[in-house]
Amino acid sequence: MTRVLVSGGTGFVGRFIVEHLLASGYDVVVGGRNPPAPAFFSKPVAFVALKLDPDIDQSPVFHHVDHFVHAAFQHVEGRYRGGEGGDPEGFRRSNLDGSVTLFRTARDQGIKRCVFLSSRAVYGDQPAGAELREETPCHPDSLYGVIKLEAENAHAKLSTDRFKALSLRVTGVYGAPGSGGAHKWQPLFDDYLSGRMIAPRAGTEVHGDDVAAAVRILLQAPLDRLQCGVLNVSDVLVDNSAILAMVQDMTGSRHALPGRAALTAFNVMNTEKIRALGWQPGGLKRLQTTVKSLLA
Repeated sequence: MTRVLVSGGTGFVGRFIVEHLLASGYDVVVGGRNPPAPAFFSKPVAFVALKLDPDIDQSPVFHHVDHFVHAAFQHVEGRYRGGEGGDPEGFRRSNLDGSVTLFRTARDQGIKRCVFLSSRAVYGDQPAGAELREETPCHPDSLYGVIKLEAENAHAKLSTDRFKALSLRVTGVYGAPGSGGAHKWQPLFDDYLSGRMIAPRAGTEVHGDDVAAAVRILLQAPLDRLQCGVLNVSDVLVDNSAILAMVQDMTGSRHALPGRAALTAFNVMNTEKIRALGWQPGGLKRLQTTVKSLLA
């Protein structure tokens, strides 16, 4: 059985990856600062202590592991952009230096494929309406985006025939949180159902399980089909008005919807490369089903 180490496996996105890989028949090891609570996952998983610290030798965590999925990221709770808080140097040391050290250690320990969870934040400021392709020049406008891009580049330089380094640029992730936590749209739903004013806003979204499916595809795809080391992962472009129209329909609320955002000005991510490998996200139907379940 193929064994996969997932760093940050108890995080919001990491949990989806762990669950998807378990359901797909993988032997999963979760790496993180603290072990998962009992019954946190649907099946038992092994745990290894793992830190984003460039000064410690963590080679033992890669023993008897085939692939490494790096989803761990240290940040102020609830924030990615701006997640450095008042400690940008510590933020960089952990998330860039710590990640690159893990990549290098994984390579040296014989890991076959390493998938890094990057972000659409690497693209930064782009012309209005421009499509974002993997070849689009990046202009990150946050420390978060800068570090993700620098980690991508360092990761790619380590790639060899025996160590395939792959990065997924992931857009906003939605889905049910684990352990009864609040979902990402809870404040939006609460504001709407309370009749509060809501500003127009648009964004691209992808379900956490669809992100996990993209990870699995990169672990399974024949190496000759993995010529591109960086791939976009995004699904639907939607605004607050469209999401809350679903809430309105499902709850019978009579509160007015916010105005529509200018969708034509938004930078949509092109996902042809990951789709060519067989990735098929859930689209609007999955979004509607998820909103319904979140309301329930």
